[in-house]
Amino acid sequence: MTEIVQLTASDAPRMRALNLVFSRAFEDPENYEGQPPEDAYLARMLAKPHVIVLVALSAGEVVAGLVAYELDKLEQARSEIYIYDLAVEETHRRQRLATALIGRLQEIATERGAWVVYVQADYGDDPAIALYTKLGEREDVLHFDIPPA
Repeated sequence: MTEIVQLTASDAPRMRALNLVFSRAFEDPENYEGQPPEDAYLARMLAKPHVIVLVALSAGEVVAGLVAYELDKLEQARSEIYIYDLAVEETHRRQRLATALIGRLQEIATERGAWVVYVQADYGDDPAIALYTKLGEREDVLHFDIPPA
């Protein structure tokens, strides 16, 4: 039985476990394991109301999760929620965990009165594109990384 849990400030160990899931799924140990933050930093981040972290637990172990951010808008009195990272351990894929995580995030969005939940996918990431196409409307946009001055 898998359980979906929202992390709180006291869940730094689970956040570390989720970062390992991300590291493996994205094949990016440099960013997810190279300079792990202190527990105090994780606690501060997990305590922020606009930071939403959900994990799927199987036998108490983190096997999937997502990190999302609620963004307050200025053009209208509303917010939107951006899924920044979403991954499932390879051994737990095809069990609808990503769909369950997004479903729980949709419930949180409704509770908070958010206007939309959105996510981006990379060209070539066919499983992610198929999942997001099933759940929402596709928009073709360009993404640019602009370095700080």
